[in-house]
Amino acid sequence: MAVPKRKMSRSNTRSRRANWKAVATALTTCPRCSNPTPAHQACPSCGTYKGRYYAAAERSEHQG
Repeated sequence: MAVPKRKMSRSNTRSRRANWKAVATALTTCPRCSNPTPAHQACPSCGTYKGRYYAAAERSEHQG
């Protein structure tokens, strides 16, 4: 197992960790109801995706 020979300085550690950022979820508009929806998922408000209706998607959003 690899073990570092020397202690890593704070500046090196922090500059390495500076690239770990949270990315916001991409939202698109639903063509049927025009509400913002997550990309490549059924719309939580009307339950449609690519012209098809999914009742489970509509129920899961309103239950929580």
